[in-house]
Amino acid sequence: MSVDPLDYYSKSDFDRMMAASRKYETPFIVFNLDILRRKYMELKHFFPYAKVHYAVKANPAVEVLKVLAELGSNFDIASIYELDRVLALGVSPDRISYGNTIKKPRDIRYAYERGIRLFASDSKHDLDNLAQQAPGARVFVRILVEGGESADWPLSRKFGCHPDLAADLILYALKLKLQPCGVSFHVGSQQREIGNWNSALVKVRYIFDFLESQGIKMSLINLGGGFPASYISRTSPMEMYASEITRFLHEDFSERPEILLEPGRSLAADPGMLVSEVVLITEKAHLAVDKWLYLDAGKFNGLTETMDESIKYPLYSEAPGEDCTDFILAGPTCDSQDVLYENFRNPLPSGIKAGDRVYFLSAGAYTASYAAVEFNGFKPIPMYFVGE
Repeated sequence: MSVDPLDYYSKSDFDRMMAASRKYETPFIVFNLDILRRKYMELKHFFPYAKVHYAVKANPAVEVLKVLAELGSNFDIASIYELDRVLALGVSPDRISYGNTIKKPRDIRYAYERGIRLFASDSKHDLDNLAQQAPGARVFVRILVEGGESADWPLSRKFGCHPDLAADLILYALKLKLQPCGVSFHVGSQQREIGNWNSALVKVRYIFDFLESQGIKMSLINLGGGFPASYISRTSPMEMYASEITRFLHEDFSERPEILLEPGRSLAADPGMLVSEVVLITEKAHLAVDKWLYLDAGKFNGLTETMDESIKYPLYSEAPGEDCTDFILAGPTCDSQDVLYENFRNPLPSGIKAGDRVYFLSAGAYTASYAAVEFNGFKPIPMYFVGE
């Protein structure tokens, strides 16, 4: 059964994006800034008590950052390069957190000299660097959490530390005359199991209780991101995420700390549509059951998150054919890893042919920003905007 784009967009939004797409050669992304505005306002409506720190890495386009800055968003950066881009828009440093736990001492100093005072950490060595390069800075410690198996793009293991170590790191930060203020976690990107926030908050409560027994009171919880975009695997509405997470906070914390959110995908994905063109359709043998469909967009120019078939984008095509056929989808490069979907099948019209367009819906996050720079000579995928 083919995808109906009106399950993902209003008719007016989709018509506007399609009209814009007629102007450009593939591959590219059309990004609807009006949808971005609505997504941000929806998040603020359901989490009125939280500070939203948009994860710049999801889509660092200046046009995206400008809209969010005008709406009052804060920002979470992963590098000094993202910092420069946000500061250039006139965003004050007190609206920016440095959420990457992996950073060079000179980058810490650079951020500190430009006014950044809120940093994430998850190791003793990083705290030593913060104490030397950002004396007196506020620090929150990131913990490891379970539940990655229910996230389409898990984020465990590389980032965070065990809760016992996190408590010790907070005590160590105090000795270094930093200002440890709280704990952060991330339940995994595109997290479909809301209860994983509750499991993480239980760990945070444990850390807070231990520190209170030592006479130390924490004042901040960073709930991370993980809120969903509209892909093939449908999720609960944002209202349900907010209602449940708010309930978890109320049950575990009689006095609610300062709450931070770090949404990226949930804000930037749905407004974007990646437009590609069919380059070739072929078979590997005379009696082959499967056909291969090659596109001019692949893992190395926009669709990195199809790695391990993790993110399953809804696909749409205007090609003729009442029946649908499933293909093995692959990108254009001379790399054997540039296969998008082989096990997961996303049906396309049976009459599709070379030159027809395939639209990846909800593709505004981690597409243009993930693109390799001229692998096989292919340029990073451009992005065009509507709704300015």
